[in-house]
Amino acid sequence: MQIRKVGITSKPRKPEVKEVVPQLVEWLRSRRADFLLDEETAANLGSSDPGLARAEISAWADLIVVLGGDGTLLATARSLNRNGVPVLAVNLGGLGFLTVIPLDELYSTLDMVFAGNFSTERRARIEAEVFRSHGTVASFLALNDIVLNKGAIARLLDFDVWVDGKFITSYKSDGLIISTPTGSTAYSLAAGGPVIVPTVSAFVMTPICAHTLTHRPIVLPDSANIEIAMKNHQESVYLTVDGQEAVELRSEDHVGLRRSSHFVELIQPPHKNYFEILRQKLKWGERWG
Repeated sequence: MQIRKVGITSKPRKPEVKEVVPQLVEWLRSRRADFLLDEETAANLGSSDPGLARAEISAWADLIVVLGGDGTLLATARSLNRNGVPVLAVNLGGLGFLTVIPLDELYSTLDMVFAGNFSTERRARIEAEVFRSHGTVASFLALNDIVLNKGAIARLLDFDVWVDGKFITSYKSDGLIISTPTGSTAYSLAAGGPVIVPTVSAFVMTPICAHTLTHRPIVLPDSANIEIAMKNHQESVYLTVDGQEAVELRSEDHVGLRRSSHFVELIQPPHKNYFEILRQKLKWGERWG
């Protein structure tokens, strides 16, 4: 694949962006590559060019360079919609399970990408739809997870869950997380879910503080169609997408979830594997105290 057009997205108001992006732009110009900035990056730089919406950039580019942390990557990934453009995610600080390429390896990695010497890892996404009596009222794409959780009132929520038309159970819990393997190291892990290697074709359904102790996280094939029915008549319930977007649900709403047919293509550093990243980020094998 020949790279000729590069889109650049970044974390809004991140101070390092003002130094990194001009250098990156000069590097791209030296390779005779076209580039476009997203609106947030252009605003951060005080550019006279207002930039473009991320969705427009992803439809145009051969490569997307993300500068920031996992949150910036998640927001950029949702803007990809159904475009399979490869994404180079560069960590500008923070934990970064997804943005695993450090800033000091940006240009060496770009050299390999422009030479065609790179590989990508396909990351599955969840497609979610909210159904009400009159039809579909909202739809979302998530790279990490879809979460159903409560508002301010500290009461249990009730969910009925079906998988491929088969009734699974009724959950009474603070919420429910449906995670991709990519998102298994995020909210699901904090709620007691397992770590799943990103290339495994699976979803994880993890209850949050389930009232019944035997309700445990369950691993489902990502070919499954999941349906969740709301049974709450008084409490506010929200559907949250990658921890960044939310919509309030009504009693008797149904949420349908399935694997999207379109993946996110993440460029992988050649000298690191997933288990090395886990050891580094989760401090596996290290002594405490």
